[in-house]
Amino acid sequence: MTATRSEYCVIACAEAWRDAGEILASPMGLIPSVGARLARLTFSPDLLLTDGEALLVRPDGTPEGWLPYRQHLALVTGGRRHVMMGASQIDRYGNQNISCIGDWARPKRQLLGVRGAPVNTLNNPTSYWVPRHSRRVFVEKVDMVCGVGYDHAAGARFHRIPRVVSDLGVFDFATPDHSMRLASLHPGVTVDQVREATGFDLVVPDEVPYTREPTARELELIREVLDPAGTRAREVGA
Repeated sequence: MTATRSEYCVIACAEAWRDAGEILASPMGLIPSVGARLARLTFSPDLLLTDGEALLVRPDGTPEGWLPYRQHLALVTGGRRHVMMGASQIDRYGNQNISCIGDWARPKRQLLGVRGAPVNTLNNPTSYWVPRHSRRVFVEKVDMVCGVGYDHAAGARFHRIPRVVSDLGVFDFATPDHSMRLASLHPGVTVDQVREATGFDLVVPDEVPYTREPTARELELIREVLDPAGTRAREVGA
């Protein structure tokens, strides 16, 4: 059972919640959502999933509990939620932009807006999912800081960026100055491809492992239970 690129991305996202315990997973996007549900069904059985409104749900979307707004805020501000957000831009220190391209006073393009990104990043762990890795996304400096990176987070008690997952590989900030590091390559991708698609000098170890393969059981869950329509492939084109 050969895994596709999109299925390696699902696995890489799922690993963000490995052994997380009873925390709230907040995945944004199809592949992160499949990843969070896969983690719940396999190696993180205590993970809490939400419908985004007022319910805790099982991996199939059926209700399993009530999550009042006050309790949701307590999880958000107390470090007991792990968000996986998107990024229109992200830089070497993990600053994320989803607001605008260009000068914020007169932007070339208006995007989603800052939204809840500062609260997410300063108050609970936040990872990122980028379906199309390019120099337009991985930039030297974001045009506007929405999600807060390591160079702006001094004193933030629960700030942590566990990983960035793209269609090319997995990245973390396990370096002395918390600059982005290539943690693994998806099979079929080279270090040179990643460097060419990144707009800053990425930290690259002497030996870079491949993203782990999904098990036969994980592939079965992805293909037959979590995403039988195969919509995951549309996000990365494979």
